[in-house]
Amino acid sequence: MNFFKTIVAAGLVAASTSAFSLQATAADITGAGATFPFPVYSKWADAYKKETGNGLNYQSIGSGGGIKQIQAKTVTFGASDMPLKAEQLEKDGFVQWPMVMGAIVPVVNLDGVKPGEMVFDGATLADIYLGKITKWDDPAIKKLNPKVNLPSTAIAVVRRSDGSGTTFNFTNYLSKVSADWKSKVGEGTAVEWPVGVGAKGNEGVSANISQTKNSIGYVEYAYAKQNKLTYTGMVNSAGKSVQPTVPAFQAAAANADWSKAPGYYVILTNQPGDASWPITAATFILMHKEPTDKAASAEAIKFFKWAFEKGAKMAEDLDYIPMPASVVKQIEKTWSADIKS
Repeated sequence: MNFFKTIVAAGLVAASTSAFSLQATAADITGAGATFPFPVYSKWADAYKKETGNGLNYQSIGSGGGIKQIQAKTVTFGASDMPLKAEQLEKDGFVQWPMVMGAIVPVVNLDGVKPGEMVFDGATLADIYLGKITKWDDPAIKKLNPKVNLPSTAIAVVRRSDGSGTTFNFTNYLSKVSADWKSKVGEGTAVEWPVGVGAKGNEGVSANISQTKNSIGYVEYAYAKQNKLTYTGMVNSAGKSVQPTVPAFQAAAANADWSKAPGYYVILTNQPGDASWPITAATFILMHKEPTDKAASAEAIKFFKWAFEKGAKMAEDLDYIPMPASVVKQIEKTWSADIKS
């Protein structure tokens, strides 16, 4: 199923070429933020509406926008792939928890190259995004891909233009594997990119890669699959070449110790283990501890509880990783203790 069919099946409308929202009615739950989990939130919302009659109006505008909207109290919940630190949560009066996990993959548009045929390591990716590697047949890329017929053409670099949790996790990873990247660019939902063309949302990057020959970008894995993009393998922290698969994402996610993390602040990039996918990430929900509309807040919690109880298979079907049952129990205790109803 391609991305367009998926969003139509979920009852979605395009607000622009890069932002999508679920069709809303007055009683709907409102949320905004990360594009990373949009495919699974859409699938959950469609099933939830069929089962309960209650809808979800979720604007897929990027994590930065989601944080701003929940701070401004224009939505019931915000969604971000960049978790906020405990002091920020305290300052804003937020409760935060992880909803689902997934992975970010490099994607390319090169004639004759099939999904999974190419491989990158972190240092080479960083050098491409630093503008130090500019041609596809650069020795560093050829060394990693001796059997791939690489053209002597310029690399068209694509990156996000909006405040993005996908970008946060991607740049966090690059900062861990490249001292040059860390010192010159660093990490964040938005950074000063040395090179590249910007696109809004995982949707926009996917569309740009599809339309641009000799390009490279980074997207959440569900977008790569749904848009039939050419994803690549990666060399992980153990020096092993791995493909983007659910077992590889699970291997990285297994390292998370959610129980000891204030505000569930856990970053899953560059995890140890021979089988670990190196750019794995969780996506988070943000809500007010003291919501102005307690009824709307309670409805949102009902949806999230339903998603944890009944949405795991739907998440797995889109190659996301459901939260472990033990973590869900902990999150439900957090709701009871911290959100005033």
